[in-house]
Amino acid sequence: MNMKKSWKASCLCAAAVLMLVASCSSEQKQTHEATQYKTLVVGKGDMMLSREYSARLTGRQIVEVRPQVSGCITQILTGEGESVRKGQVLFVIDQVPYRAALEVAVATRKSAEARLATASMNYTNEQALQQGHVVGDASVATMRNALSEAEAALAQAKAQEVNARNNLSYTEVRSPVNGVASMIPWHVGSLVSSSIAEPLVTVADDSEVYAYFSITESQVLDLVAQYGSIEEFISKAADVNLRLSNGQVYAEPGRISAVSGTVDASTGAVTLRATFPNAQHLLHNGGSATVIVPLHRKDCIVIPQEATYELQNRTFVYRVVGGKTKTTAVTLFSQNNGKEYIVEQGLSVGDTIIAEGAGLLKEGVEVKADER
Repeated sequence: MNMKKSWKASCLCAAAVLMLVASCSSEQKQTHEATQYKTLVVGKGDMMLSREYSARLTGRQIVEVRPQVSGCITQILTGEGESVRKGQVLFVIDQVPYRAALEVAVATRKSAEARLATASMNYTNEQALQQGHVVGDASVATMRNALSEAEAALAQAKAQEVNARNNLSYTEVRSPVNGVASMIPWHVGSLVSSSIAEPLVTVADDSEVYAYFSITESQVLDLVAQYGSIEEFISKAADVNLRLSNGQVYAEPGRISAVSGTVDASTGAVTLRATFPNAQHLLHNGGSATVIVPLHRKDCIVIPQEATYELQNRTFVYRVVGGKTKTTAVTLFSQNNGKEYIVEQGLSVGDTIIAEGAGLLKEGVEVKADER
């Protein structure tokens, strides 16, 4: 019985030793795996970034259509929101008084023509009588003055006729540009004049739409330093995109077409204009959007965001020096693409850094590199 118990005890001890060895082996394996980290050898490359600016949209031309004569509106020949053509009649103002005024002007002009003809004939006859010594110089001068007066009266009558014709033409209020009509606050029968506070309609030429946005004065100086001049920036700048108020990106890219020559004294900002095609009339005058300006950085140090951690408003990475981690502060470019950072100071080409999980490490941890 004692031998049997001793044999069982030996078996139990052996099993315990085997379990202990297996446990130690597992712990060594886990420790080994824990010291393997993905690393990255720092190099240089290019990165495409973007900056976003709030913008307001305007049509290429925004024209307030106002009457040039007074009267009641007798016809409205366009609808709200309709496309209109340059020269298209939009409103008709009561034409009766202006037709009458034109008829009076025409009659006055014809009367003046008749008086001029009579004065001219009288002057010619008076000259003939003078040559026959029938009348004197004073009589001829009187006829010449009457002729001049008749010529002036005819000129005045013609001017009045032109004015009357213009006034009659102004009763047909036409669109000055191609575009889209706004809402119309007036109705048939409304009395209007050239001094009305609110226009009859606003026509927006939206074949192209301008997006106005602002950047800081320092950013303008950076552009001048990069391109050499504002003119070079405008001619060489990459296309920009537009994010609409519903979050969708507009299908057609635009171009920077103008930069303000002045700085807003109150904000220190400079206004830029981007032009977008609008053949489908999806963009509307007065709308809001976001201009997305690409920023291409060349030959810069780019690292994954997972390779960094923050402490007291500073950013750090772990360099691998002599097989161990070494904390290194870095200065990052203000813009990023959401996955990577551009390092401006703190790293050099050829440095090896921990590529991910930097926030879980400590200074002096032995690292078995697993480069990628």
